[in-house]
Amino acid sequence: MNDFVIAIAREFGSGGRIVGELLAQELKVPFYDKELVSLAAKESGFAEEFIQEMEQKRRIDFLNNMYMTSQELPLSEQVFLAQSKAIQEIAKNQSCVIVGRCADYVLRDKKNCIRVFIHAPLELRIKRVKEEYHINKLNLHEYVKKEDKNRGTYYNYFTQEKWGDVQNYHLTIDSSVGIPIVVDVIKTLLTALPGGVVK
Repeated sequence: MNDFVIAIAREFGSGGRIVGELLAQELKVPFYDKELVSLAAKESGFAEEFIQEMEQKRRIDFLNNMYMTSQELPLSEQVFLAQSKAIQEIAKNQSCVIVGRCADYVLRDKKNCIRVFIHAPLELRIKRVKEEYHINKLNLHEYVKKEDKNRGTYYNYFTQEKWGDVQNYHLTIDSSVGIPIVVDVIKTLLTALPGGVVK
């Protein structure tokens, strides 16, 4: 397929970023995740550090939003719009793999955009967070669940859709089957589509 985008949403610790990186390598296309922070900074004029801080919170600062004037968008929405514009510009000009940042929603009307949601059992995700992400918290169980909740809140607020709802994706897959298998399944879907087109 020419001119395609694979937009990956994922539960925390499911290995979605790893899947995205491997897909991009094997398909020989650019990979975007944290790189979008720099692009959004250029688009919005905000410092990269500020956007990173907003992302790390992954929540909507409703109190801050209440104090904005009617002529000015809340900071969280300005950042979201800047990232959305960066995603749209990237997708317009090249094939690529994008992880997170509500890219599946932002590109929902783009042809040849395959929307994927990657999930995994909680215990497996906790294990990956500890062993691969090297995150050591007193209660990793609650930490992983909180990260998922924050992602869901962010996605639901900006898209008016439900994060993880199977109706929003072409493919949902459990990464416990193995990261290489997940990569192969997505590649197979990409190449097997009739006429090489997904709507």
